Amino acid sequence: MASRILQASPLSQGFKRVSLRNYSNKATLRAGDNVLGYRVQQVRRVPELELTAISLEHEATGAKHLHIDREDNNNVFAVGFNTSVSDSTGVPHVLEHTTLCGSDRYPVRDPFFKMLNRSLATFMNAFTASDFTIYPFATTNKVDYNNLRNVYMDAVFHPRLENLDFAQEGWRLEHKVPVDPSTPIQFKGIVYNEMKGQTSDANYRFYADAQEKMFPGTAYAHSSGGDPPYITDLTHQQLVKFHQDHYHPSNARFFTYGNFPLEEHLKHIGQQLKGYERIEPVVVNKFVTPWTEPKTVQSTCAQDPLSPADKQTRLSLSFLANDTTDTFETFSLRLMSSLLLDGHASPMYKALIDTNLGSEFSANTGYDPSTRVSSLSVGLQGIKEDDLEKVTQTIQSVLETVKKEGFDPKRIDAALHQMELGQKHKTADFGLTIMHGVSSGWFNEVDPIDLLEINKNLDRLKKELAQGNFFESRIDKYLLNNPHKLTYIMKPDQHYSTDLVTEEQARLAQKVDRLDDAELQQILERGAELQKNQEKTEDLSCLPTLELGDIAAKSKRTPLDHTGLCNTPVQWRTTATNGITYFRAISNLPALSDELKMYLPLFCDTLLSLGTKNQSMAEIDDEIRLYTGGLRASMTVSTNHSDIDVMEEGIALMGNCLDRNIDKMYDILTKLILETNFDDAEKLKTLIIGNASGLVNSIADSGHMFARTYAGSSLSPAMNNSEKFGGLTQANFMSQLAGIEDMSQVSNKLKEIAGLVLKQDTLRVAVTCGEDAVSANEASLIKFLTHMPSPCPSSVPSSSSPFVPTYPKTFFPLPFSVNFSAKALRGVPYTNEDGAKYQVLSSLMTNHYLHREIREKNGAYGGGSSYAGLNGLFSFYSYRDPRAMETLDTYRSSLTWALDRTFTDQELTEAKLSIFQGIDAPQSVSEEGMLQFVYGISDEMRQWRREQLLAVTQTDVRHVAESLASQSASMVILGEQTDELASRLDGWDIKQFGAQA
Repeated sequence: MASRILQASPLSQGFKRVSLRNYSNKATLRAGDNVLGYRVQQVRRVPELELTAISLEHEATGAKHLHIDREDNNNVFAVGFNTSVSDSTGVPHVLEHTTLCGSDRYPVRDPFFKMLNRSLATFMNAFTASDFTIYPFATTNKVDYNNLRNVYMDAVFHPRLENLDFAQEGWRLEHKVPVDPSTPIQFKGIVYNEMKGQTSDANYRFYADAQEKMFPGTAYAHSSGGDPPYITDLTHQQLVKFHQDHYHPSNARFFTYGNFPLEEHLKHIGQQLKGYERIEPVVVNKFVTPWTEPKTVQSTCAQDPLSPADKQTRLSLSFLANDTTDTFETFSLRLMSSLLLDGHASPMYKALIDTNLGSEFSANTGYDPSTRVSSLSVGLQGIKEDDLEKVTQTIQSVLETVKKEGFDPKRIDAALHQMELGQKHKTADFGLTIMHGVSSGWFNEVDPIDLLEINKNLDRLKKELAQGNFFESRIDKYLLNNPHKLTYIMKPDQHYSTDLVTEEQARLAQKVDRLDDAELQQILERGAELQKNQEKTEDLSCLPTLELGDIAAKSKRTPLDHTGLCNTPVQWRTTATNGITYFRAISNLPALSDELKMYLPLFCDTLLSLGTKNQSMAEIDDEIRLYTGGLRASMTVSTNHSDIDVMEEGIALMGNCLDRNIDKMYDILTKLILETNFDDAEKLKTLIIGNASGLVNSIADSGHMFARTYAGSSLSPAMNNSEKFGGLTQANFMSQLAGIEDMSQVSNKLKEIAGLVLKQDTLRVAVTCGEDAVSANEASLIKFLTHMPSPCPSSVPSSSSPFVPTYPKTFFPLPFSVNFSAKALRGVPYTNEDGAKYQVLSSLMTNHYLHREIREKNGAYGGGSSYAGLNGLFSFYSYRDPRAMETLDTYRSSLTWALDRTFTDQELTEAKLSIFQGIDAPQSVSEEGMLQFVYGISDEMRQWRREQLLAVTQTDVRHVAESLASQSASMVILGEQTDELASRLDGWDIKQFGAQA
């Protein structure tokens, strides 16, 4: 892609001027120049990323600004602040929420969420990290960009920060029924419930606690997100004071990216900063005093019902590393961590995972440069308590061996190859990737442009590697002879969950007991006032918005060619790919028994985990990393675009490579398909244990997705199979397999599957590449397809019964302090005109009813409804929800609300805008044409659906709401089986893990 920069020189070559095409007056820029009240600090061309980076400082306030000039229309804006903490009340996290609850210029409740459906933004969010808070968005529309920037800037610099918003978003004491004093007083609040859910996740708890213990006496010794026992100590006055101290331009960083003019950014931001004077930002210590001897800390977590009871201990060794302002050392240690830990060929994987000492690496494993002084951790989970010393000794032994022998040069070359591919890969969210990549360093006084100059670091690395002892010396310095070493151990405790409840009850009782009559009356009045505030109809005319006319009438078409090779259909997308070929194939499944189907996800994973009779997986993994950008095999299930009771299920093969390695990529794929060694019992056992652990760990973080998938599984055959392949049923199945010692039965099932799938006549292929790489791909594809197995004489007869929708209510008891819930109903296929109406209805219900009832009133972290146009199901969901049963009532009442509500034209327009955010979002080049390839949905179908969406009316919305209201539904709750919840589960199917789900 041609750069917009005409001329550039690195800083090391002097301050030469750089001409920017998108700088409106065609002026040249160099360090020291003054532009609209900003002093230019640096201008550097980064050719490997096709961008020019410009750093500036606002002269009046000292605000920092990083602009990335790049030919990309998905423009990004972000403003952030140093928000280091001195306690665990979560004040920056609560402030992040309340900042977005209304400002001087936009005095409405929750303008952030209101703007979600008044915009075509491709991204909107806010994040609280351990020492900074940042507010980013991305959009391709200039008017939209200006609208959102105004809302964000006014939000952070002029928020209302009202007490009611603090109570809603942070925490409050309130009666269970806010206006009924006879009901008990409870802790409520969105952040409070969010962090109850977050800290119920043992992975999060392990990572957060280990970091806090690693940096005593610093800001990192506290939880910036907030720890529930301390969140309830935070006051509204402390929140306001924290904003005054930290949300000031002198403490701010601005980030802009894309092809919008720099001058416009500086002009608009500068206007917002008028009237501010430079101050000295609050300083909080980020430098830990290095230890003189190692330390060991132990803690506990909840028992996991899906994992073996004797293998739930976690351990990590963490080492203090470099000051992150040394970007070359950061680059080197990141690479060293990858060489130590990533992939089947890495020494730590071989020693810790392949030997089944544990199920998978701990959550904090790897190099972490997010703190001012970085750390590197090696850890394991799924350990037997008796093996703790063995794990520690094994880690030590591996480090000593690596220091003595160094890393295999082939693995270093493979790691450098991955970096080369990463630079060339065109992603749709490249600007956001850059923002995330530089943020933590930038807020810790690292020069962000140094972090972008990958080639400069690579060149230096190659020179120092040639001198020898490069990684070996760092192993010695940071890992073997480093007294600042933390051994962190977490063990399961069967009383952990009940102890949390007891602690919360005691803390609540202590606060309630201190209340006098006036304070009790105040709680009642505030509860009524908050409820009134949440239910009032607001005038939103102050908020900017796009109009229906801002949505393009025509969808972007993707030119595709369709040919055949070896009787196999091939879809070609020829476009500029920066020298990369992207390959995808789908092999339709033959008829398989229900029993064999449960093994299919494992079969896909074995192709890239077991190796062959002639090569170990470590050797093959080195080849994959040296010659490709990664290979993958997975299950794919799609609903027919014209009938939701018809599906296609298959195995998807994916890969990408530099064009010079096309033949090698196809050769490796051929080898994996034809030669995988399913008899390697040890590797198979390792894979199963790791898969089981990974699935189980993901439930605590993505429980709403598991709940929605399970709820939908009883309504359509495609969702039924999707759930079996990747939902709670698969998690339970893998946990059962992990308890089997003799792998011969599993091996036999996998070999049986191998004899039935991935045949030449079942394949279709898609290739995305440059025009000059088509012939090379054709030649390699013919060779690949020729080697694919011929069709079998006959398939295994399926024992599957015809699918009939059912409508169960299912509860999964899990050790979470909050719940996840879902409700699913049948809709229509993609080509049915009602599909567009369901989509608009789901947006209206989420933005105008469910968000208020589930999040604002109920205190859940998230909730809403969605309509999946590709699978035809309408679903409701809640995320980290303290009151699941009440939320199910909300799902039901939402349809009554929709039937009684007359929506305005503006509300219908906003619903459509929110839908087109996803439809018209930029795509990565690798995804272009995939809707056609996977689902058979043509550009003509997409255009028809677009027109249907734009035409939806109030009458249409009422029509589909009536249809849903008359239907039966499937419902699911995941969460803790409290006495109160258990009393309301009459008629529910309670699924205990350990039995077949």
